[in-house]
Amino acid sequence: MKLNEILPVGLSIIVLITVALLQRQSKVAAGITATMPVTIPLALWIVYSSTRGERKTLEQFTGGLVSGIIPTAMFVVAIFVSTRLGLKLVPTILVSYLTWALTLGVVFIVRRFMGI
Repeated sequence: MKLNEILPVGLSIIVLITVALLQRQSKVAAGITATMPVTIPLALWIVYSSTRGERKTLEQFTGGLVSGIIPTAMFVVAIFVSTRLGLKLVPTILVSYLTWALTLGVVFIVRRFMGI
């Protein structure tokens, strides 16, 4: 395996362990750590390395990042609202993924309508 294949997995494990340890001291710090932009730079590095920095590919990839951030933010909002409503873990996750999928669909419709 190459470093660019191992590194994302290793860093993800480190983040999960950090969240597990932090949550005992501060739920807010654990939440912030859980949402750190760790995978974005790693994924950018993988795409950059595999295409030797080809501009068009990087532009398409980063456009996908922009399209994906809105549904991801709505996923987090749905988690917050679901927990405030007292939903259990599995329904909270299901509602959040449904919200993410619907928001992603809206983003793609808007992108197509705007010609992006």
